Amino acid sequence: MRIRIVGAGAMGRGIAQWAASAGHTVELCDVRTEAVTAAVDFVRSMLERAVQKGRMSARDSAAVLERLVPLDDPWAPGPEVELVIEAVREDLDTKAEVFGKLEEALPESTVFATNTSSLSVTRIAASLRDPGRLAGLHFFNPVPLMKIVEVVPGAATRPGIPSALTELVESCGHRAVTVADTPGFLVNHAGRGLVTEALALLEESVADPAGIDRIARDVLGLRMGPFELMDLTGLDVTAAVIDSIWQGFRHEDRLRPSYLTPNRVTAGLHGRKTGQGWFAHGPEAASPAPEPPVTGDADRPVFVAGGEDAAGLRTALAAAGATVGSGPQPTDGALVLVPVWGTTVAAAVASLGLPAPRTFGVDPLAPAGRRRVLAVTPAADPAAARDARAVLARAADGGEPWAVSVVRDTAGSVAQRLLASVVSVAASIAERSLAAPADIDLAVTAGLGYPAGPLAWGDRIGAARMLDLQRALHATTGDPRHRPTRWLTERAQLGMPLTEPGTSPAACAQR
Repeated sequence: MRIRIVGAGAMGRGIAQWAASAGHTVELCDVRTEAVTAAVDFVRSMLERAVQKGRMSARDSAAVLERLVPLDDPWAPGPEVELVIEAVREDLDTKAEVFGKLEEALPESTVFATNTSSLSVTRIAASLRDPGRLAGLHFFNPVPLMKIVEVVPGAATRPGIPSALTELVESCGHRAVTVADTPGFLVNHAGRGLVTEALALLEESVADPAGIDRIARDVLGLRMGPFELMDLTGLDVTAAVIDSIWQGFRHEDRLRPSYLTPNRVTAGLHGRKTGQGWFAHGPEAASPAPEPPVTGDADRPVFVAGGEDAAGLRTALAAAGATVGSGPQPTDGALVLVPVWGTTVAAAVASLGLPAPRTFGVDPLAPAGRRRVLAVTPAADPAAARDARAVLARAADGGEPWAVSVVRDTAGSVAQRLLASVVSVAASIAERSLAAPADIDLAVTAGLGYPAGPLAWGDRIGAARMLDLQRALHATTGDPRHRPTRWLTERAQLGMPLTEPGTSPAACAQR
């Protein structure tokens, strides 16, 4: 296939390398000829590096460069061009102008694809005489390494084009997911679950950015915490995406932005690219302050209160040599630990008549690493909190001690709220039929690097238990951002997994 790529920036050059490496002839062009020269040089350096590392032969590298054709004029006639991929800046008028000129220069049979990440494919196509020839083909940076592409049909896109683009993408070694032409498409939309809830936790002073990131990594198993991720992406970019998706979905509470971001963006606290974001960056930047050492009395007796999660915590602490009370009530002076699921420690103190100064919450969510989370109420005795942290840090069989994060008491604690939001946003995408459940999980794991797709992750916990969590969060906080989705509620009630598409009315009407 002969493919023309218009736009030789980071995305354009990555797409060019990907397509040429897969055997296609690629015309690479830009309104700035120096950008094309720089892009070809960059691709050459990437191929040379691949040869040096033994991932490609010198002959194959040379063949790829031969298939990469620099083009001086983006609007040059191209009777053999079968596909155009546009990768210019994210501006509707600019993209419409590009495609308008291409429509004059190229055959009617040439398929047009836009690499937009945030603009409506339908609106871009509407400027064409034939809007049916255009679809979205959204790659992720760096293109050769991020092996997922969103295929986005516009409202007028001809039926055969999405399947043809999917076949092309997968023949070139990437995975393709078909998604609806909605704000954020799939990956950017699904990614809002993590960062918006992390910002909400920071708004409520539950923990600082470093503390939230530690829990996200060590309890949920994420490669990067949400604040690290925002610093990497750039808060200016992240905040714009959050606002755009929230506005596009008509102020959906689940996607609500934070009041924290506008001033930080205005102040230039964008992250790595400005040297300062949620954290300091650069060769002379100080590292985040380390966690305080564990200094309490690890031998202080403890009493574990609560329901089904209490038994597991009792067993784990006893195996680590802690003195765990077995009576119906805590003894005088004993610490009280309460596993909380979607509720607060304060509520447990009130409902169970527990001693507020020495009662603490423990997140029962199974950690991906050796970290436990201790929730502290405003009524807690600081010395008792230090002792509770020391007890939770005890390790069984002489193993490594547990790291213990101390957070402010909140419904569900940190990890539960992050996970509930990630699952909830994905379930909302499935509920609206914006993408198939399997495509949601594939796109999120490939595009965001989560340890599991959000729907499969919810299934690991169990649909019924996830529903209990979200109902408890909603009831405790009164915040509609936590309300359960219909997708989760139905599947929990019917005993179905969250990854199951289910029976559609259309299927029942067919013979």
